Amino acid sequence: MIVTPESLSDTPEDAMPQLNDLLHSISLTGGVFLDAEFSAPWCVSAKIGPEDCATFGPLPGSIIAFHYVHEGQLCVTMEGQAPVAIAAGEIVLLPRNDHHHLANGSEVTAVSADDLMEPGAEGALARIRHGGGGELTRIICGFLGSEHTSSPLLMLLPPIMKLAVPEGAWANWFDSSFKLAAQHSAAGAIGHSTTLVKISEILFLDAINRYLEEFAPPESGRVAGIDDPKICRALGLLQERMRHRWTADELARAVGMSRSTFAERFAHVVGEPPMRYLTRLRLHAAARRLRQTKDSLARIAFDIGYESEAAFSRAFKREFGDPPASWRDNGAGGGGTSRRIVKTGS
Repeated sequence: MIVTPESLSDTPEDAMPQLNDLLHSISLTGGVFLDAEFSAPWCVSAKIGPEDCATFGPLPGSIIAFHYVHEGQLCVTMEGQAPVAIAAGEIVLLPRNDHHHLANGSEVTAVSADDLMEPGAEGALARIRHGGGGELTRIICGFLGSEHTSSPLLMLLPPIMKLAVPEGAWANWFDSSFKLAAQHSAAGAIGHSTTLVKISEILFLDAINRYLEEFAPPESGRVAGIDDPKICRALGLLQERMRHRWTADELARAVGMSRSTFAERFAHVVGEPPMRYLTRLRLHAAARRLRQTKDSLARIAFDIGYESEAAFSRAFKREFGDPPASWRDNGAGGGGTSRRIVKTGS
């Protein structure tokens, strides 16, 4: 399925106007600047800087970094986030361009990618060739940029997103087109960098749609908050620091509001009080982990802010009807939908 701003018809109806307007306003541009080949064992630290974007026109106000793996596999790690495994044919996208590590294992000291980059020949991508001589991983690195310095949509998205090639009739086209464009870009062929960016943009919009659909109750509330800058900021803080032991007072102070005004506005816009929303946000994040990874219950509980596995299990059962272990064993709850539907604000 190819998704454009005009075709997000499955997004919750009350969220459509905000989301469509926001997608139209982003006006993504971008480029591909690095062809990297790593041999096991290896680990690099990375963050796209203005110098990486300079040859593609005016510097963007905000940067969405992406890495396309066209051979091998890697793991992406970032402070405060669970590791994300990326296989050949997949893209990892970092909506806020946070500092991150790419590696084939966890026991190797990270080396700065900036220190490894070698300028390419005229018209070709910069290159990295690094590692211990073992199994190869090849990636193409690029960015999508927006002229806006602070997009509410980027603030609300998770720090790391894995973009798989869409399923169905378009799968072969996406996969072959991206691989072909990656090969030609690495060889310095003119025009293929733009192809990669356009494909990445389509996948990015598709990822937003899938992300909003997957766990509808809390995500719908987040989209409803886009039109309110302070509530949007609060939602972003809860997403970024999910593990933090927030109180309504602290969250209100962080966005420059009194506690009473903040609590009233948050409940009106999102459809539930801030601490109840945070609980559900955590539990839906846990549900994604249960469905997509083999991480232990204790690890997941800690990562989303619970001090004990028992407390996490009780809260999860209240939300989804089954304890997390049973929910995972029974096929992830038939799709991971919450038992309760929260009406979002208008």
